[in-house]
Amino acid sequence: MKHFWKFVLAAAAAAQLFAGEGSLPPDVKGKVDGKLKELQAWSTDAKIVAAVKAYNAAPPAEALAMTNEKWKALSLLDPFVRSYTKNPLAEYLKSKRDDEMSEMFVSGADGNKVAFFAKTTSFCHKDAAKHRVPMTGKTWIGPAEQDESTGQMQVQIALPVLDGSKPIGSIVIGLSLTKLK
Repeated sequence: MKHFWKFVLAAAAAAQLFAGEGSLPPDVKGKVDGKLKELQAWSTDAKIVAAVKAYNAAPPAEALAMTNEKWKALSLLDPFVRSYTKNPLAEYLKSKRDDEMSEMFVSGADGNKVAFFAKTTSFCHKDAAKHRVPMTGKTWIGPAEQDESTGQMQVQIALPVLDGSKPIGSIVIGLSLTKLK
């Protein structure tokens, strides 16, 4: 029990230290910026672009009918959820994963998921800055926070998926603050 309270106090202190967008300490910001440069190539990766283009051309009816409320009620083992962790794009992205990544998901132009490592908190991020900003062709860096789906202290970065120079989707990657080099 003593260790539990130490963890709670440490998490609260970290949350307070990292509270608010754009308030990353300089050393953490430098690591995040370095990782962002390393991952930039994912924006134009042929396999990612092809999967997002295919999704955008013919979104599955089940995906279009999914709401965030319905999504939250699904278990991790639900076949619909697992279809996004087992599809060819998810398998490809898992092969590129490193220890610093706590989560990752790719969304189509409509903000709905195309693939992910593990079930996300929400199915659609169309109204979230992590999707809206990349859809303008820019990258986005969120605040450090404890992620609901992974439980880890992380910072999310988001990149556009680009077909030529046109944004067609987004990639969000959670970077674990304890593992970031």
